[in-house]
Amino acid sequence: MGRVHNLIEQHGRQGALSFVEDRKEVDVAFDFMSDETGGVGFLFSGWCQAALPHRKQPDDHVWVIETDHTKLLVEPGSLHTSKGVVRVGVPYGSRARLILLYLQTEAIKTNSREIELGRSLRVWLGKLGVSIGGKSMKEVRDQALRLSRCRMTFQVAKGKQTGIVNQNIVDTALFTNDDTGALLETVKLSEGFFEQLKHHPVPLQESAIRAISNNSQALDIYCWLAYRLHALPSDCQISWPALYAQFGRSYARLRKFRENFLDSLKIALAVYPEADVTANEHGLILRQSHPAVPKRLARKAGLLISD
Repeated sequence: MGRVHNLIEQHGRQGALSFVEDRKEVDVAFDFMSDETGGVGFLFSGWCQAALPHRKQPDDHVWVIETDHTKLLVEPGSLHTSKGVVRVGVPYGSRARLILLYLQTEAIKTNSREIELGRSLRVWLGKLGVSIGGKSMKEVRDQALRLSRCRMTFQVAKGKQTGIVNQNIVDTALFTNDDTGALLETVKLSEGFFEQLKHHPVPLQESAIRAISNNSQALDIYCWLAYRLHALPSDCQISWPALYAQFGRSYARLRKFRENFLDSLKIALAVYPEADVTANEHGLILRQSHPAVPKRLARKAGLLISD
């Protein structure tokens, strides 16, 4: 268990603040530790190695992340309007990540690429603390449109083999195109993406996602650690340049990225007490850790952790 979690257990939320400078770290850890709702979510392993942008990009901008083992390319989609064809831009931020997590979680739990939307999505977002009306729902609708229209390419190397997924994420839009802009009853994941998801799902604690649902970078780091730590054969040093290539696409300078990354890392570790991670001047040292989701819970959900 991490230091902040031990402090909370020994001194309570307020007492822990006497020992920890970052109040956000304490608040997030406390929220995670006191969450009794439970639940397991699932994410395609490719999304744990390369993620969407944190902020809005120009509508015609192509998003590219390239690391030693993974390459992600997201091309913006188009929309036919009364003014002609317009680009809608690539999805971004925490809302896009939460929608993706919902779609993939439901697909794994039901073993079907046809996902219920409408009330089901609204309830799930509500459980994560996302308001389901007004400005927040407008943001969800915007990200759903972007996810529906974009085209992604994942190129993942494993040993000497390289797998390529070149697909739309879903086969249909998530919202109607009429004036109501209502959620459709169901949506289908594309067949290619669904097959990759079934072969390479990563289990995540929904209580962890709930606690950091508004922090897109912390979400990315948590998902990455959940994917990597339990499978490490030995200690692994990740350099700052390598971290910058994977997580720093939105930053112009390595120094600024490093400062923000360390802040987000603390938040990610606050919802992953078992994670054994140390930051130093060279980067991060990762050590084999217990899975973010205990194997018994993953098995209960019908999943054997193998990826």
